[in-house]
Amino acid sequence: MNQILAVALGGSFGAVIRFLVSSGIYQWLGRGFPYGTLVVNVLGSFMLGLLTESLMQQRLTITFEYRAAILIGFIGAFTTFSTFSLETFYLIEQGNLTKAALNIFTSVMACIFAIWLGLLCGRGLFYYSDGVIQWSGGMIPYALMTINAIGAFLISIIATILLHKVALAVEYRVVLTVVMVGIFLTLSGLYLLLFLVEHGFSFDAHLNLMLGTFVGNSLICISVIWMGLLVGRQI
Repeated sequence: MNQILAVALGGSFGAVIRFLVSSGIYQWLGRGFPYGTLVVNVLGSFMLGLLTESLMQQRLTITFEYRAAILIGFIGAFTTFSTFSLETFYLIEQGNLTKAALNIFTSVMACIFAIWLGLLCGRGLFYYSDGVIQWSGGMIPYALMTINAIGAFLISIIATILLHKVALAVEYRVVLTVVMVGIFLTLSGLYLLLFLVEHGFSFDAHLNLMLGTFVGNSLICISVIWMGLLVGRQI
């Protein structure tokens, strides 16, 4: 039951973010081609490859529901093969065979490349010392923190596009941004703490390490988010 609830929660967030991202892309580039669906599928494929390596291959038993919420729930709802199929069929039905073929080829090849790139990045990060810097009495999970930074950068760019391309009131834009950033910082920090707990650290004996890891991750992600906002404004 916990796993079902985790998938449902992750899926609800993924579906909403997919709608906002695809809507923003369509308002930006128009509906002459399925740009919105292509973007969410490529982004989702990259994140799936990257997070599969970090969340599944590391096999942290304490975070099974956490992984299900992200990989199955969020990314499963964020990406959409059915919409890709429907939009391709509409292109064929309208006689736009070139666009239909281009959509099929681009979507399949770009998503496969994104998956490969995500897996490659994930494996590279965990190649040396299993992605951690360890010393007597502590460790820094630098691989997971780097993955969090990559996710923060992508989220900030997406948020910037949404703020400028989707017709939302200013107060809704502010709330949306704060909620997205807050949820990401909380979940990314939580996973780092669970990682440390899985490796034998506890709040009672290693409070400074726990707090330092959470705060450090938050500061890094906030800095990267700021950089992503600057980049997003130039797109």
